[in-house]
Amino acid sequence: MSRRQGRAAEVVPPPTPVRRLRCAVYTRKSTDEGLDREFNTLDAQRAACEAYVLSQRAEGWTLVGDRYDDGGFSGGTLERPALQRLLRDIEQGGVDVVVVYKIDRLSRSLMDFSRLVEAFEAHGVTFVSITQSFNTTTSMGRLTLNILLSFAQFEREVIGERIRDKFAASRARGMWMGGHVPLGYDVRERKLLVNDVEATTVRRVFTTFLDTGSGTETARLLQAKGLTSRSGRLLDKGDVYKLLNNRTYVGDAAHKGKVYPGEHAAITDRALWDKVHTLLKESPHTRGNATRNQTPALLKGLIYGTDGRALSPTHTRRRGRLYRYYVSQAALKGTNTAVQADPALVRRISAAEIEAAVVQQVRALLRQPEIIVGTWAAARASDPGLTEGGTRDALHQMEPLWDELFPAEQARIVRLLVERVTVSITGADIRLRVEGLASLVRDLGASRPAPLETAE
Repeated sequence: MSRRQGRAAEVVPPPTPVRRLRCAVYTRKSTDEGLDREFNTLDAQRAACEAYVLSQRAEGWTLVGDRYDDGGFSGGTLERPALQRLLRDIEQGGVDVVVVYKIDRLSRSLMDFSRLVEAFEAHGVTFVSITQSFNTTTSMGRLTLNILLSFAQFEREVIGERIRDKFAASRARGMWMGGHVPLGYDVRERKLLVNDVEATTVRRVFTTFLDTGSGTETARLLQAKGLTSRSGRLLDKGDVYKLLNNRTYVGDAAHKGKVYPGEHAAITDRALWDKVHTLLKESPHTRGNATRNQTPALLKGLIYGTDGRALSPTHTRRRGRLYRYYVSQAALKGTNTAVQADPALVRRISAAEIEAAVVQQVRALLRQPEIIVGTWAAARASDPGLTEGGTRDALHQMEPLWDELFPAEQARIVRLLVERVTVSITGADIRLRVEGLASLVRDLGASRPAPLETAE
């Protein structure tokens, strides 16, 4: 037997299969500036990371099909759409390696990064930064990460302080620094310019509030004129108070409680602003009472005695309470001749009682079929499409709404509906204005989507 024949054949073991590692590339940019370019920063990060993954192909590295790109998101928070999607894929076992260009692309917060590393380790995921060599599975690698992240967080905080200081300095010079553009202005070349059409609306808000002293009444009057915000929505009470408290309209630039002269032109003058804010310092209850006291008597010019002469509104105060009356001319002049000639003549009547009685009778009349038919006949002359049912619904709408109306609105409706009230010692005779009822029906029909505003 030859030596060659006597030697046993050597057995070569099969090669160990390389484990396939699925790699997800994550990219981030803090601002959205330049992202519209054909090849931007996110593309550059991704290209470098994909080249690195390709170089590790022999180790079983392969790219996953999804892209995880966060453009315009700060590294100081984890609330980023692509990052959250990546974390969900990791929890579902679809990623083995997370690849980034630099660690600060994943996070600039040391605390947030620690949470991410814990999440990676819990699911057996490796983290790789292609420009910084470390291994998160060792204590030295984690120490290196913490040191790098500490500097990244420091850099983020310094950048933030620099931006805030620049913003404050710019506001101190009265410059517009972005944000929501107030009604009445347009932005051109990063400067506020007055929009003449919208500025008229803003001035009307100020002057109307100064006249009424009420945000609710101001909103109602503005809505009646069809005045809207920039989006086309009718201005409401909240919009009124926001406009009244915006110092931009008086030419100021406010920042963190400090006020500086602005570069932009003012829409309201300083005198109007001061008057409005003097009024705003009063409580809404005080302003509401003042407005009510300024409201004329409900039946002024409508209430008469049996002698055919109008009764005059008057009032007196006793122990701090206000008492209102309607007084005949005979009582005002201190003569009894007219009373002796007409025993039914009323000298003085409580304003609250007669006004309540008139309103109660008006409510009852609005439910009577003959009044509804007469009003429908008068109203359809200018509104042929109006139905009898629509007229009835409009008149019935008044009853539950009456007690919630602002006093000035109550007085307007009474003057619209009542032609004359004649009082005597036996009662009151009320004469309605059918054409006024027809006008009210048309108003209610036009304003049904936005009912009359109530008092504050």
